[in-house]
Amino acid sequence: MLSLTYSLPVFTRRLEITGISRSRNSVVVCGLKGPRPRYPRVWKSNKKIGTISKSLKLVECIKGLSNVKEEVYGALDSFIAWELEFPLITVKKALKTLENQKDYKRIIQVAKWMLSKGQGRTMGTYFTLLNALAADRRLEEAEELWTKLFTQYLDSMPRIFFDKMISIYYEKGLHDKMFEIFADMEELGIKPNMSIVNKVGDVFQKLGMMDKYTKLKKKYPPPRWEIRYIKGKRVRIQANKQGNLDGDVKMLSEKETIHGSNEVLNADSNPDEQTVEAEEMNQILCNSLDEADTSSDELRVELKALRDQGLH
Repeated sequence: MLSLTYSLPVFTRRLEITGISRSRNSVVVCGLKGPRPRYPRVWKSNKKIGTISKSLKLVECIKGLSNVKEEVYGALDSFIAWELEFPLITVKKALKTLENQKDYKRIIQVAKWMLSKGQGRTMGTYFTLLNALAADRRLEEAEELWTKLFTQYLDSMPRIFFDKMISIYYEKGLHDKMFEIFADMEELGIKPNMSIVNKVGDVFQKLGMMDKYTKLKKKYPPPRWEIRYIKGKRVRIQANKQGNLDGDVKMLSEKETIHGSNEVLNADSNPDEQTVEAEEMNQILCNSLDEADTSSDELRVELKALRDQGLH
């Protein structure tokens, strides 16, 4: 019978054992599961594409320009020329940066430019523009903006706008317009805060209208409880406690100023007396803060007792 046999292959070369280097700088095969090679970067990019950096670039773009309307608007148009959508967040952050820098003319220009584009028509933008107009002493433009907003948003006008306009008229001495805005608040059923009540009451006292002053105080009495932040905690304290606390802090500041002046005049004074005065001032402040904490604890206990009675 015919049988087929296969002969073994003939190796002409010797088997060579390949050694693998263990140095980390060399290329390592992934199958070995070792550390991958680390190559130095050829370039390093410092570009940031966030809205904060864009807002800073926007502020720098208009910072060195003149107050000409066409020049500022042209620079702003060129800044957003390649944007697919209007960068509303960037412009709002730029307005906040300008507000921190107290550059009210630029705030007015940027806000009016944004509103002319039909963007950012919110109460926050309008209040920022109104505040900038008042700080830049543009009373006529502020009144025009107020009249436009009041007629358009009659039923939904926030109380902060009334407070701002009353403070503007209070500083300018325009009492008649101030009374008109306060009358509008009462007609719309908007309860004024204590700053508005105090300003209107001060004007009544200056003009000798004591009967209206008493009626105002009876209608809007001061609140019994107010919120204060003491040692980083939100504490509800009584109004008289708050007055005592403010008086103690004021007295403490006055003592510090008097103490500083005495140190300048009498440089060779006794150090023991200085330490005693410092301890007295610290004790006054600590006592006032402890009284505020105890009043808040008493209020919590009363509320808990009322809650338990309601459950039973």
